[in-house]
Amino acid sequence: MSEKICISGLGIVTAIGRNCEETLQSLINEKSGIGKSRFLQTNHNDIPMAEFPLSNEEMMNYLGIPTDEVITRASLLGIYAAKEAIKNSGILENRTYRVGFISGTTVGGMDKSELFYNDFLENDTKTDYISAHSCGACTEKIASYFGEFDFITTISTACSSAANAVLLGANLIKTGVLDAVIVGGTECLTKFHLNGFNTLMILDKNPCRPFDATRAGLTLGEGAAYIVIESEELIKRRGKQPLCYLSGYGNSCDAYHQTASSPEGKGAILAMSKALAMSGLKPSEIDYINAHGTGTSNNDESEGRAIETVFADRIPMVSSTKSFTGHTTSAAGGVESVISILCLQNGIVPANLNFNEPMKEISFKPVEKTQRGVALNHILSNSFGFGGNNTSLIFSKE
Repeated sequence: MSEKICISGLGIVTAIGRNCEETLQSLINEKSGIGKSRFLQTNHNDIPMAEFPLSNEEMMNYLGIPTDEVITRASLLGIYAAKEAIKNSGILENRTYRVGFISGTTVGGMDKSELFYNDFLENDTKTDYISAHSCGACTEKIASYFGEFDFITTISTACSSAANAVLLGANLIKTGVLDAVIVGGTECLTKFHLNGFNTLMILDKNPCRPFDATRAGLTLGEGAAYIVIESEELIKRRGKQPLCYLSGYGNSCDAYHQTASSPEGKGAILAMSKALAMSGLKPSEIDYINAHGTGTSNNDESEGRAIETVFADRIPMVSSTKSFTGHTTSAAGGVESVISILCLQNGIVPANLNFNEPMKEISFKPVEKTQRGVALNHILSNSFGFGGNNTSLIFSKE
């Protein structure tokens, strides 16, 4: 069955906002969330991060979760964001249709495992947290907060996880397995995370500056974001108006290297081309690309060359909003889907913050100042993960 995929709800939490409205205002006002960590206990205090500004206790209080409940930070972020998306879509109200929940995460409950590791070895006081460690446990905890779903699963493809959750959800609707799916991802900052990327020597000691000649790596962030997607038949039956449409998507895996993309961006080219082919759009009809744009030497050159190959001499406006939110890794595809849809709805193109010097390897520059009042009809969002897993999503007004 072929279905038009409608989007009916959005929810997001990152370092630049606790909801869609705060996120939009931060983008308009060019307010980055990158700074010093308040909650992650680490010796690497010289490395900037983009941390969600509420503690676990503050989130539990807001969400009405008992303080003695076994729950991890990634689950709390996920519940916080999903609650907004579910509320503004009304998708779980008086339902007589099939609804799924698909969440991307790679770190899962690592924050508590790091904190209580010695207790795990030496006593039984924190053993309940062992069962909260896995990525699947994180997804199930979020889902259980909202009740029963007809399908639940977890995607772990590193930094393309949440974008692949969107892709899988859309396929389940198109094939008639589900009528609606809440899709996205969640990730919290952990030592595992920070030390791992630091070992790879791809963390900038300053806020990241994607597509800049002097870029020196990424800035880690945390957050969660979900969109509610549903079939056109269902949204009509519910009497709702779609916020926009998921008009195309594509995935590829080039397997070029464990942590690097091919220099010429072969996987990215294939993912963007597949998304364009599904949407029926010409490259010239894309108005803005929300780039993966990590700020690493490898990604920005590879993605930049891929964009040049696909869009040739008609390259649309390009920016990376990781300069606002940091790289939220497995949640990034969800975060940047919500940001892309906010841009589509409000006619804005966010600045690529901290850009100063063009890269000599590519022919275009990213957007330097946030643009307002822009006529946007189609936005392409890229999310690329370790192992060469690449996903492109296209959001359209019509």
